[in-house]
Amino acid sequence: MNESESVKYDITIVGGGIVGLSTAWQLQQRYPTYRILLLEKEQTVAQHQTGHNSGVIHAGVYYAPGSLKASFCKQGAKATKDFCQKHQIDFEECGKLIVATTPQEEQRMDALYARCQENELEVFRLDRDALQQREPNVKGIAALFVPSTGIVNYRDICQKLAELFVQRGGEIRFGCQVSALDESHDKITIHTADQQIHTGYLVCCAGLMADRLTRMLKIPTDFQIIPFRGEYYRLPRKHNQIVNHLIYPVPDPELPFLGVHLTRMIDGSVTVGPNAVQGWKREGYGAINISPRDIWDMVRFPGFWRLIANHWQVGLKETKNSWFKAGYLSQVKKYCEQITLDDLQEYPAGIRAQAVMKDGSLVHDFLFAQSARSLHVCNAPSPAATSAFPIGHYIVDKLDDLMTTL
Repeated sequence: MNESESVKYDITIVGGGIVGLSTAWQLQQRYPTYRILLLEKEQTVAQHQTGHNSGVIHAGVYYAPGSLKASFCKQGAKATKDFCQKHQIDFEECGKLIVATTPQEEQRMDALYARCQENELEVFRLDRDALQQREPNVKGIAALFVPSTGIVNYRDICQKLAELFVQRGGEIRFGCQVSALDESHDKITIHTADQQIHTGYLVCCAGLMADRLTRMLKIPTDFQIIPFRGEYYRLPRKHNQIVNHLIYPVPDPELPFLGVHLTRMIDGSVTVGPNAVQGWKREGYGAINISPRDIWDMVRFPGFWRLIANHWQVGLKETKNSWFKAGYLSQVKKYCEQITLDDLQEYPAGIRAQAVMKDGSLVHDFLFAQSARSLHVCNAPSPAATSAFPIGHYIVDKLDDLMTTL
């Protein structure tokens, strides 16, 4: 056994996104004398879901009362803002407007208003005139105003979390992709391309690869990660002041996607998006987004075909709008007519890691799994970035229970 194989850590975290970094930082605070390692396969932090989102600090409007998403999002919004204030990270509490453009959408909007009240969120119902006063360039018959919604660059938060983690004695290794995991009664062995790492406990915050890591440890699960590609555009600088708030449509309550929205970014620009197109590559951010392995995993999973059968009409519409920019634009023009095709400038896409069950149902809440010595975050799409601090606290408490049990 060479020197690298004999290295022993008390706890290892896999994943350098915001959930993994939040967890690592909180573990280092809870257990300051432990040897804690974070592994990230990329060369820096926040290279996947965290670094490809719209930078919104969500208030918690959409999530079922009593769900982890509802409680974690509300707690996380405050924790995120507090962290930014403490560490001089730019953020802005610009507020969100959810705009109804049809009577059917207004009925759905009223249901969201009731949900906000159940979740004890500050919310105001606006009629057409009040909406027009707040947003002269946005049209609708009614809207909800949620003042606590904010914007931030989550990469900045990740950089600071990594810095704090290392300052407290934690270790980060970049360029380390996990190829296999073995669990025994006293440790977990992590295999990478050139080394074996022995750790007492393992926390996996692997996002798009979450299901593959649970399978490596043969943890019984009933889900698979199905990628959805979210395509964005950026508006030209002349439109940087086109809206005063974040502008969202009223979403379909059956789907975990929020619809194409206008987002003021912390750098002053405005983005349009995202849509939700079926992905054929888990990390497909570029022009060619096909992975034979990822496709093979999907087509062998019965939940994928049931998902397609349940939502084929939505899938076709999203695909059409992805191929034809005019269709994409129509999603925006229903509430903001000033935007034209020429205004939709290229912007990096994101990939949503969506857990789907074998029966084809979409997992709407955060989902976790565990073995005797490991904890896994299995489903953590939006609002996971907003919720990263309470998710990390939850994992630390769960790990504490595991260690006490053993």
